[in-house]
Amino acid sequence: MLVHRVFWSLAFLLVLLAIRRRWSWLVDVVRRPRVLAAFAASAVLLSINWVTYIWAVGNDHVVDASLGYFMTPLVNVALGYTVLHERLRRIQWAALTLATLGVLWLTFQAGQLPWIALILASSFGVYGLLRKIATLGALEGLTLETMVLLPAAIAGFWYLQASGGARFPTPDAATNLWLLGVGPLTAVPLLLFAAGARRLSLTTLGLFQYLSPTLQFLIGIWVFHEPFSTLRMIGFGLIWAALVLYSIDGWRRSRTAPQALAPSA
Repeated sequence: MLVHRVFWSLAFLLVLLAIRRRWSWLVDVVRRPRVLAAFAASAVLLSINWVTYIWAVGNDHVVDASLGYFMTPLVNVALGYTVLHERLRRIQWAALTLATLGVLWLTFQAGQLPWIALILASSFGVYGLLRKIATLGALEGLTLETMVLLPAAIAGFWYLQASGGARFPTPDAATNLWLLGVGPLTAVPLLLFAAGARRLSLTTLGLFQYLSPTLQFLIGIWVFHEPFSTLRMIGFGLIWAALVLYSIDGWRRSRTAPQALAPSA
């Protein structure tokens, strides 16, 4: 699945570039090794996030994966404070404290760190940071990232084909269509995310990242019937409470900002 995400995402992106006739940036990137290194780092983070999520879904850890994406907005807040020196308000400090307590509780209750959630949250949080400070646009940046991943994807595809671990095309037409479809289904949300990351603060960006983990959580509980004990609910509850505080703060800021910008009489 990871190999196909890289292949068909790149194919979809190249078609978009061809339609828009935007190729000059490739020459510029070759002449700027620092830019290439930065996007290589973001490509590695993206692949770590992808493979962790794919493994989690395939091994009945959809609820754990949803926790990672619930935590991502709070990771964005922490990165905004530590890296971009964004000032945190008291309510944001309270939200981070509650989230930390939630992770500690889940660690205590399970006897181990919630590693799936932590990897997903940290990898996508740092990825968002790199894309925010990136010098390329959303389309060009994502294309460069998938180009960086392409050699590894080709090697993986060759190995799977040679070992019999996977075949493409498959005898099932529906499976082939799904695999081809992962290209636009992967690229379009990432393009929108990268475009938003360049225009919004990391704290504001986090407000729009609740829908996906909510849907993942509900699917894990109601569709896949994954276990969810009362003790785990306590840990999730602390993190949800943190998100509520964070959302209230964002809502209050959105109401006061227009007033501050309004001209005086």
